[in-house]
Amino acid sequence: MRLVFAGTPAVAVPALKALAARHEVAAVVTRVDAPLGRKRVLTPSPVAAAAEELGIEVVKANRLDEEATARIAAVGAELGVIVAYGGLVREPLLSTPTRGWINLHFSLLPRWRGAAPVQWSIIEGDTVSGATVFQLVPGLDAGPVFTMRSTPIAAHETAGGLLARLADSGAAQLADTVDGIADGSLTAAPQTGDVTLAPKLGLEDARLDFTHDLDTVYARLRGVTPEPGAWFDLDGMRVKVLEASPARDRPRLDPGAVDGSGRTLHVGTATAPLELLTVQPAGKKPMAAADWWRGAGAEGLVAR
Repeated sequence: MRLVFAGTPAVAVPALKALAARHEVAAVVTRVDAPLGRKRVLTPSPVAAAAEELGIEVVKANRLDEEATARIAAVGAELGVIVAYGGLVREPLLSTPTRGWINLHFSLLPRWRGAAPVQWSIIEGDTVSGATVFQLVPGLDAGPVFTMRSTPIAAHETAGGLLARLADSGAAQLADTVDGIADGSLTAAPQTGDVTLAPKLGLEDARLDFTHDLDTVYARLRGVTPEPGAWFDLDGMRVKVLEASPARDRPRLDPGAVDGSGRTLHVGTATAPLELLTVQPAGKKPMAAADWWRGAGAEGLVAR
């Protein structure tokens, strides 16, 4: 089947490669080069780089406007496939491929419709996640479903780790789905169940509130790792938490109280403490949490 693929970040690359191995990907649509690093060097998206390696035509556009629509229409694709492109597909582009567009979404729809499904599933304490391939419609992630596959969320898994797993398993699922659409063996069925939303996370969503219980604090930390990155405030200094672990066997501390009296560093929650393993104070490099605390001279300060 002749396809056009739209995607941008690294998690979309396995899907592109899986499709290119089985079908004709006539063009790839991705966002324009973005400035990265301290020197702000303009850098192609991971999907753009992968497409160029595969020898596929690349259309770079942040908005699927008339010009982008015309370029995509000229490809003559039978089916459009989108994986984390980062922009909306509207009419007339939505109907431009003869079979429309399908989307690989990293949740069990209709749970967690939106931009950050993996992050919110962990934050809210879900034990199961997965991926859904559905027909794209004007409503947000609301189209009928072709395939859905689930996977358990590991107890200490971060959003980054789960997303990497789903990117790989979802790539195979997506390729199988396109096969089924191509040979007519698959049809889509309406979504069923309660709708929950997963809006994009902001910096304040990543702040750790130690007045909550340990499970809630730890779930938020895992859900915002690596992006936007868990943090707390210590006397006006933002401290990013890169690694931490529940310390259920430790004596209780008051919420936000910091204990660095031994070789480890713990912060109190409403229940058991959280052990901080690796932190990154503002303007500094990542370091062992206990080492940071010994040199910070912050004894008696409260994490908020």
